[in-house]
Amino acid sequence: MASGVGVIVFIVAIFILSGLKILNEYERGVIFRLGRLAPYRGPGVIFVIPMIEKIMRIDLRTVVLDIPPQDVITKDNVTVKVSAVLYFRVVDPSRAVTEVENFLFATMQLAQTTLRSVGGQTELDELLSQRDKLNARIQEIVDSQTEPWGVKVTLVELKNIDLPQDMQRAIAAQAEAERERRAKVIAAEGEFQAAQRLSEAAEIMSKSPVTLQLRYLQTLKEIAGEHNSTIVFPLPIDLLEPFRAFAKAVGGGAGQPGT
Repeated sequence: MASGVGVIVFIVAIFILSGLKILNEYERGVIFRLGRLAPYRGPGVIFVIPMIEKIMRIDLRTVVLDIPPQDVITKDNVTVKVSAVLYFRVVDPSRAVTEVENFLFATMQLAQTTLRSVGGQTELDELLSQRDKLNARIQEIVDSQTEPWGVKVTLVELKNIDLPQDMQRAIAAQAEAERERRAKVIAAEGEFQAAQRLSEAAEIMSKSPVTLQLRYLQTLKEIAGEHNSTIVFPLPIDLLEPFRAFAKAVGGGAGQPGT
């Protein structure tokens, strides 16, 4: 009698222990009771009735999905290889199990298809310069498609865009020409501003001849400060005007007949 009770206790203990499951904080257990879906359980210690209930563990942590390079033909008929990275997580474990066979594989395939589709509707310049806009568009499309699966797409980032060699050379030549154009525009703008300032300075000096003389003396001082052995400087004609006037006066007086 005692041995029979011991066997029964042992069987019950094995039954209970086999049904105990421990789920981590980031896990949930989707329960199927005789094939029908039951509310998911966890985290912590849960009990699953052996041979009656079946459990499937679902990880709720964010999954980083690396999208391999895709051959994309842009709207302006340029073939490029585009790779990206996608971040998503399961928000409804029950739907992630019942609505799609393999939500990880399905999300990967959907992301690849969406990347090629969006890239085909975009021109190359937009693909290179407006990545944030494309990231948001891809995320919106993929998230709307995976929402019935209980999957939330949190972020999509284009990782790399590989261009053909001839296209890289064309873009480099275009960038170089753009830099040369900007340099010429900046130089021309500097010349215009310098000429404008010189014109204003000349107008001020024309109103005050003393200003011109002071500027002339300042220039001589700057030249003398360089310790040159020989200094060649122009002689303003204005300095000779008094002598010329004196010479004319003397010449005119000498030409008159004496009285």
